[in-house]
Amino acid sequence: MFKKILIANRGEIAMRVIRTCKEMGIKSVAVYSTADAESLHVRFADEAVCIGPASSAESYLKMSNIIAAAEITNADAIHPGYGFLSENAKFSKICEEHEIKFIGASAEMIDRMGDKASAKSTMIEAGVPCVPGSEGIIPDFETCIKVAKETGYPVMLKASAGGGGKGMRAVWKEEELQNAWESARQESKAAFGNDDMYMEKLIEEPRHIEIQIVGDSNGRACHLSERDCSVQRRHQKLTEETPSPFMTDELREQMGTAAVKAAEYIKYEGAGTVEFLVDKHRNFYFMEMNTRIQVEHPITEQVVDYDLIREQILVAAGVPISGKNYFPQLHSIECRINAEDPYKDFRPSPGKITNLHLPGGHGVRIDTHVYSGYIIPPNYDSMIAKLITTAQTREEAINKMKRALDEFVVEGIKTTVPFHRQLMDHPDYVSGNYTTKFMEDFTMEDPVQ
Repeated sequence: MFKKILIANRGEIAMRVIRTCKEMGIKSVAVYSTADAESLHVRFADEAVCIGPASSAESYLKMSNIIAAAEITNADAIHPGYGFLSENAKFSKICEEHEIKFIGASAEMIDRMGDKASAKSTMIEAGVPCVPGSEGIIPDFETCIKVAKETGYPVMLKASAGGGGKGMRAVWKEEELQNAWESARQESKAAFGNDDMYMEKLIEEPRHIEIQIVGDSNGRACHLSERDCSVQRRHQKLTEETPSPFMTDELREQMGTAAVKAAEYIKYEGAGTVEFLVDKHRNFYFMEMNTRIQVEHPITEQVVDYDLIREQILVAAGVPISGKNYFPQLHSIECRINAEDPYKDFRPSPGKITNLHLPGGHGVRIDTHVYSGYIIPPNYDSMIAKLITTAQTREEAINKMKRALDEFVVEGIKTTVPFHRQLMDHPDYVSGNYTTKFMEDFTMEDPVQ
């Protein structure tokens, strides 16, 4: 087992990993930028190393600084969390070259599954259902026209190196195709330094449902059932729940089997998610694989009583998994609390938290790194907390979330708490009748004056 793990991340996920390290008797090393000197993860780790200025490029993405921090603290493993370098094949390889265990996927695995076009062709080989579309990268616009006709409109152009909705364009008819092709490539080039595109059939009224999987070094994998991540704004998830209100026992069995098949086909090692689009007829199609821990992993932990960070560490240390699949025994909902103003198009709201009261009580979990007096820097993702409620039924979990949101007080900045409170009363959400298009018709009610 590892003696010391460096967490190459910040905020709530760094705190999350530190907690499990402490419970396992493993020393932890926090890294931080100058903007994060007062963050809780710096205070709670056994050691902390400043790795650069506020800019991510000069700190949390600076591989040489992170490796140097691991070497001077004698860390024998690095946990990358999510975001930043968590799915960077080069960083995984550098860790291996320095004999530091990367608690995540191998460079080969990240390359294979990180490129969406390559991942799709691999999944077709594995026999996992995929959305009809191009076979790999589209080389030029002439081919793009041909593939669109063969696939049938509407289609979705996607950046091969994409993420977070960048480089994606829905195209409903051929006259729109050239403009979409050019703008998507430009956006992808600017965001990822890569303008490779592929195409898929646009799935109408889709739900975004992912299956949590864990694989070990022996090539075995298991699944921990699904999470419904369909409530999104600009392809960014806002809230997640498990089990999905759209799920049936038969569909769960089919999707779980497909996810395990995908993981075992590529001999995947570690925690990951196989993400699917599910149409209104409950046909499901492989979308992508995330080779890291997900932001929304706590709801899975709550319904199956399973520490996914602990399992990541054990698998990285060579411990085999049990091989059994896990199914939800409870219902859990997560609301991402962001420093954003939902009344002003979710405009970022960095600044000082002047007063903070966190909710509590049975079935309420909060993962956060902030406190009263903490200054939220403008340099990073705006998420400041994850509020998770767990209960016997979905109705009880929603009612518990309402109560917890009513208790959640953050002063000095704007947050998405009011949005989530209104969401919990929305008839379509309450009935479970929502898709990835839900937010297109959602309007915030004016605050009570």
